[in-house]
Amino acid sequence: MVGGFGGGYPGLYPEFYEFSCPQVNDIVMSVLEKAIGREPRMAASLLRLHFHDCFVQGCDASILLDDSATIVSEKKSGPNNNSIRGFDVIDEIKAKLEQACLQTVSCADILALSARGSTVLSGGPSWELPLGRRDSKTANLSGSNANIPPPNSTIQNLIALFNRQGLGEADLVALSGELLVNVVRSHTIGVARCVTFKQRLYNQYGNNQPDETLERNYYNGLKTYCPRSGGDNNIFPLDLASPIRFDNTYFELILWGKGLLNSDEVLLTENVGKTMELVTEYAKNEGIFFGQFAKSMVTMGNISPLTGSHGEIRKNCHWINN
Repeated sequence: MVGGFGGGYPGLYPEFYEFSCPQVNDIVMSVLEKAIGREPRMAASLLRLHFHDCFVQGCDASILLDDSATIVSEKKSGPNNNSIRGFDVIDEIKAKLEQACLQTVSCADILALSARGSTVLSGGPSWELPLGRRDSKTANLSGSNANIPPPNSTIQNLIALFNRQGLGEADLVALSGELLVNVVRSHTIGVARCVTFKQRLYNQYGNNQPDETLERNYYNGLKTYCPRSGGDNNIFPLDLASPIRFDNTYFELILWGKGLLNSDEVLLTENVGKTMELVTEYAKNEGIFFGQFAKSMVTMGNISPLTGSHGEIRKNCHWINN
C-alpha cells in the first residue's frame, strides 16, 4: 500500500462506508478479479473511465449516463465515442452492491475503487482512497470534448489541460504512463489505434515526413501495422515489453525513442519545465513512479466531487433517479 494520501477534500474519507457497506471493496475486487482474469486489457479501460469522468465536471460518474430526455451523453464525445469501455463491469459491481447495500455506494465511488483495484491487479501500487462521492444529475458533452487531452497534444496543451484540473507536471507525467489521451486503452497496460499515431509516421511536420524522434526500427515496425491509407482501427501496443502489466517500461520506451503517441514523446523532447527530468527519473526508479502515481490518483480523484446533499446515489449508473 502506497498510503498516506487520504483526505484532501471535505466530505471524502477512506472509512466512508465502514458502517453502511463494509464489504464494498471486497465486492468490487471480486468482480474485477474475474473480469480482468478473462480480459487483462479491461484493467486499463476501467482506469481510463475514471480519468475521463474526473476531467469533465469532476469525479461524479457523469460519463456513465446514457442519452435521455434530459441528458446528452458524454459517451458521444470525440475522445469517448467508440473508445471507452468497461460499462458492463461497472454494472455488475453496481448490481452486487445494490444487493448487499441498497442505494448506498455511488457510481462515482465505484469508478474510483475500480481504478485502484485494476491498478493493483495489474501489478501496480495501491493507495488509501478517499470515498464519499455522489453521482451527478447532469452530463457535459462539450466539457468532454474540451477537457480530455487529444493524442496529438503539445506539451503546452497537456500542461494547460492538467493545470485546469489542479494537477501539476508531476501528475501529468505520472498519469501519462497509465491513462492519458484518446487511445483504446491506458498507456502502461494498453494499445492504441493506428489513427492516433498515423500522423507521426507520414506527416508529422506537414511536409509528408515522419517524426524524426522515432527510433528507426520501431518506425519501420509501426508502418507494417499502420499503412499510409486505411487500417485506422488497427491496434499496436503502447508498451511492447509489458502490454498488460502496470510498470515503468512506458518511460523507458520514451527514452529509447519508442513512445507511440505524440503526447508520449513530447514529455521528453519538448523539454518544458521538469517533464524530461521526471520521465528519466521514473524510467530509472519504478518505486518513485509508483509513489507519485498513487499520490496523483488521489489528487485526480478529488477533482470537484459532489458530497453531502449534492447530487444523488443512482440506483442504476446509466440513469438519474426518477
